Amino acid sequence: MNLQKNSSLQDRMTLPQFPLSAKYDPEWMLENEMGPNAVWLTEWLCNAMKLEPGMRVLDMGCGKAMSSIFLAREFGVEVWATDLWISATENLERIKEAGLDKQVFPIHAEAHALPYADNFFDAMVSVDSYNYYGTDDIYLSYISKFIKPDAQLGIVVPGLMQPLSDELPEYFMKKWEDGSRFWEPSVCFSLHTCEWWQKQWSQTGLVKVELADTDPVGWKHWLLMEEIKCERNMLRFGEGEMQALRVDQGAYFGLVRMVAQRLEDTHIAYLEMQPRQNLL
Repeated sequence: MNLQKNSSLQDRMTLPQFPLSAKYDPEWMLENEMGPNAVWLTEWLCNAMKLEPGMRVLDMGCGKAMSSIFLAREFGVEVWATDLWISATENLERIKEAGLDKQVFPIHAEAHALPYADNFFDAMVSVDSYNYYGTDDIYLSYISKFIKPDAQLGIVVPGLMQPLSDELPEYFMKKWEDGSRFWEPSVCFSLHTCEWWQKQWSQTGLVKVELADTDPVGWKHWLLMEEIKCERNMLRFGEGEMQALRVDQGAYFGLVRMVAQRLEDTHIAYLEMQPRQNLL
């Protein structure tokens, strides 16, 4: 991984809230981002988790493995960098460049067909991806079996700061000059409030939610990345996301964080009552 070179970009992407992230090359973060800055979000999540050297950590939906590299480098853990959209071979190259191929192991897998043994991991993290598969009410019962009893599960997802009314604000649906808009059903229907996520996990009886909160300025961090990408012609889906964030100013859109502890063997009986094919 390269050392910082672009001082102007480095200044813009050095935020007091994320001192560990400030050590990373901003060009590298921009090149490998797939949404809000995964390195920032991983640091925010880890502030609420207990990670120790040598732990085995499942990084679900790791994208281009920036979160996995950060976890291994900063906490000395072993990471199984698991993603469907990015190949294990591609992620391995990034991991090797970071000098962490003996500590980070790329896996190509779908979220409902994970190739892991029960009770294998000491922790699970998921940054900017859990909402794509975890809104299923029974998904927690599936993924929690791979985590040891008493181990932590932590997620950060884009979410809603307040529930939506029946009539959406105009700027949710507005098409901007380039024809893009923010509110696309295939993605945005998975956005929920902090309270929604907390209830979904708590009511299962599988975990004890230790923390469920939002970042009051998370929308600004999200917007900053979109603005920098726009300046560099790196926007993946057009200006709709950036423009909606500018108008919204954190009223609805932001970042949700949740950390829970898996309860001792409570999921075993629950899983045995259900046909296995329903969980895959």
